[in-house]
Amino acid sequence: MPDSRIPAQPDPARNHTLGTRAETYELIMAAARHMRREWMASLEPWGQSPHEFRALRAAIDHDGAARLSDIAERLRIAPRSATEVVDSLQAKGLVERAPSPTDRRSILVVPTDAGREAADAILAGRSVLGARMLAPLDADEQEQLRGLLMRILGPDH
Repeated sequence: MPDSRIPAQPDPARNHTLGTRAETYELIMAAARHMRREWMASLEPWGQSPHEFRALRAAIDHDGAARLSDIAERLRIAPRSATEVVDSLQAKGLVERAPSPTDRRSILVVPTDAGREAADAILAGRSVLGARMLAPLDADEQEQLRGLLMRILGPDH
């Protein structure tokens, strides 16, 4: 007895749709890999990894000083791993540790002037990378792509 869940004849339209979806997904993945490679290359002159940059940004964005737990949460890593990332940033002179003025048990990660300057320069470079990648699209297409990506990613983005 044939399985009623499986169509007797293949549906070319359905197979085309599935192929198109898979192809679209692969194109999105290829674009993401391309962007990540370019992003990694742009961080090399600064001697930073993406995690280090994100930790630096977390400290800057968190009213200019963040607890290690804030950084761990922002990077979605264990506090011990955040400590290692901050150690690396501190060794490079991009952040300092300081006691919290409101909680003696807490240590804050504070960006140095050099850390703020590096973050600003890295963000400027990232803007150039984005402009270069989106250059083949006109303004309307860029806005359409932005809207589609927002729908794919959902309301949390």
